[in-house]
Amino acid sequence: MAIKVLIVDDSQFFCRRVGSILHSAHDIEIVGVANNGKEAIEKAQKLQPDVITLDVEMPVMDGVTALKQIVKVCDARVLMLSSLTYENAKITLDALDAGATDFLLKSYESLSSDSSGLVVQLQKKIREIGGARKFPMYKAPVNESEKETQTATQPLRPVDNRPVEPKVRVPIRKGAIKLVAIGASTGGPVALQRVLGNLPANYPYPITVTQHMPGTFTGAFASRLDGLCNLHIVEATDGMSLQPGYVYIAPGGKQMVFGGSASNPKIQVRETDARLQFSPSVDVTFGSASKLFSGDILALVLTGMGADGTEGSRLIKAKGGTIWAQDEASCVVYGMPMSVTKAGLTDAQLPIDQITGALIKQAK
Repeated sequence: MAIKVLIVDDSQFFCRRVGSILHSAHDIEIVGVANNGKEAIEKAQKLQPDVITLDVEMPVMDGVTALKQIVKVCDARVLMLSSLTYENAKITLDALDAGATDFLLKSYESLSSDSSGLVVQLQKKIREIGGARKFPMYKAPVNESEKETQTATQPLRPVDNRPVEPKVRVPIRKGAIKLVAIGASTGGPVALQRVLGNLPANYPYPITVTQHMPGTFTGAFASRLDGLCNLHIVEATDGMSLQPGYVYIAPGGKQMVFGGSASNPKIQVRETDARLQFSPSVDVTFGSASKLFSGDILALVLTGMGADGTEGSRLIKAKGGTIWAQDEASCVVYGMPMSVTKAGLTDAQLPIDQITGALIKQAK
């Protein structure tokens, strides 16, 4: 059965171009076009598409405002189309919080070209999110006073009163942990809010995050998470020292690896290799971590399409490290965690809402 798509954009050119790209796919059916947010809500309710491509900036009603109404009248997965600016990055992240499934960068130049790469990318993205799960929007708890006042002498605890003890039995690692390394893709921004939002400011291990995201988005993403979490969250830069209580977001379009020594580790940000599919790549970061920290690593593979993270997890596991994967039921796309699990590399599979509790239990 074809994936039914509603295209929403105020530009007739973009509507025609996106339409022609999707029309060439036999398994995708365009059921309608809307030119502003208000019209999008009406057509979403009437047509009940499987996927909606939604422009961030539109007259009458912007994309995020429209999205908040669309999710009430339609069960479609929403793909935000965003231009490559810092401001649009912040708006797009708002959209992910409000219920969008994923986003894709757009530009007049790329859509004007006859690039087969763009055609494949857009069609692949529609197919990917067409089969994605949809979850209610989530807001991580905000507690600025905790963030400022919690000290290393205070006991580890979450920042609200929700139970955090994992229901799934988690094998607690007995050896040392020098790094918690996380990899994610589709669905990752919201999943990371759930994982990091309740960790205390005095969490004893440095955390790195490799999330598939373009360069102009990772700074905005780090800033957003920093405002939602008790941990200090920054976009990684070359030469940064890894410290407990900090989360380092791999910069988009680059590769985050490690240098220095296991006792004095440093982040190294490197240009990516054109042969690599992802930048940042979970495999690259995990693989580099295994070289510096040997087996003293707890790695988490969260929701995402594809298999990035599997080979890196294999290297960590070979050194004696521990691998946790998000379980299928709580993933937006059960691709990356499934690949790691099928390879026999996972020590535990956890629902997203139990990972924080497991991390705290491990730290105790």
